[in-house]
Amino acid sequence: MEISIHNRTTYVSKHPIPSALMVSLVRRSLLLLIFLITCIHIALGQRFNVVTGPQAATRGPADTFTGTVWVTSLVPNDSIFTTISGSVAFEKGARSHWHSHPAGQILIVTDGIGYHQIKGEPRQVIRKGDVVKCPPNVVHWHGASLDSKMTHLYIIPNTEKGIVKWLKAVTDAEYGQK
Repeated sequence: MEISIHNRTTYVSKHPIPSALMVSLVRRSLLLLIFLITCIHIALGQRFNVVTGPQAATRGPADTFTGTVWVTSLVPNDSIFTTISGSVAFEKGARSHWHSHPAGQILIVTDGIGYHQIKGEPRQVIRKGDVVKCPPNVVHWHGASLDSKMTHLYIIPNTEKGIVKWLKAVTDAEYGQK
């Protein structure tokens, strides 16, 4: 098929097609393409501009947390954004176990006072408004202080690399170290 344009008339295989008809064909082709792409995303369960409401908090399991912890998922994992996000509320003295994230983690403290510690380094105090960037594959823990509850948002990017590797519990002695 040979396409050429001469003086506002398009020729396809030496047959003239008026410009208005060509514009109409191009428009219809583009609309069909957009429709097909949208159908593919919907068929795969992926929608555009999905708004979700608050999810119910669930108690953090004892095999990954010490004390009373409530976890709320905000952004579930998917193949488009490959990021998860949520909120974790720690009661006084509650904490995560030692763990690491293959792609790292960002914490945004939204309430209270707590601790964050990277294995082999001093424990850090974290407060409302603090942002903590946990580097990829670095073993750490975080939780509330003894005297205050603490809540943080978590963001885990690049979930295709994995989400979390849970390790042993933070002992009372480790938790109490400064």
